[in-house]
Amino acid sequence: MSNKTIKWNGGLQPEGVKILSASGGMIVCPTKVGYIIMTSDARGLERKFDAKQRNRNKPGVVLCGSLEQLKKLAQLNPEIETLYQQHWDQDVLLGCILPWKKEAIALIPEDGSKELMMDHRQTSCFVIKFGVPGEKLVKELWEKYGKFSFASSANPSGKGNRGMVQGIGERIESHADLIIAANDYVKSIQPDESEKTRYEQGVMVAMVDEAGKLVPEQKGERNITPCPVLIRKGLDVDKIMSMMSSIFTTWDYRHGNYY
Repeated sequence: MSNKTIKWNGGLQPEGVKILSASGGMIVCPTKVGYIIMTSDARGLERKFDAKQRNRNKPGVVLCGSLEQLKKLAQLNPEIETLYQQHWDQDVLLGCILPWKKEAIALIPEDGSKELMMDHRQTSCFVIKFGVPGEKLVKELWEKYGKFSFASSANPSGKGNRGMVQGIGERIESHADLIIAANDYVKSIQPDESEKTRYEQGVMVAMVDEAGKLVPEQKGERNITPCPVLIRKGLDVDKIMSMMSSIFTTWDYRHGNYY
């Protein structure tokens, strides 16, 4: 790997904070399910799309370093909030497609970020508990600098990195300002899995209808629709389905029902 690659220090990586708190930064960071590209503004997002040569039809991924940040940015109902709280308490990676709060949209810089960080329905995937290296960066960037954190998998589009920093691909390596390496950390999350059998993504649940409106609260009643839809299986999917079943009487499983 190049000389821009450093080994994760086990805590908050100051080099990452310096780059992402400035304009247009783009780094590669380890998570529970492999490596991601992290950016914090429109310039960084443009660089990410260029590095990945990726279509722009997907809802943006917004990383949240605290439940307080999540509640400030995303529309929730009490049941969805309970789901996030359970995942937070059990340190389980979770991402849900949610609408932005109107007052949160007003916080987005007028630099083109809005068009790149959400889909046409004004929804994004809000993710928690994605791994210590990134969580510490995201929390610092939000609380100290007021900066958003956006993510995308760090690999050539359609190909996985297998949890190895060497798997991010030459193009992403050459485009990134910094690469934080922590293969041992990634492996520690799924220690009994091989590079071929490990989950390379987190579970994603759609909490909106086709128009991007938040699903209704169920309050224990049956057959309330539209309902939450698990649209991508991934790490800890069994735990997540169990927690969903304890909260929602009705929810759906449609892996791949995404765009």
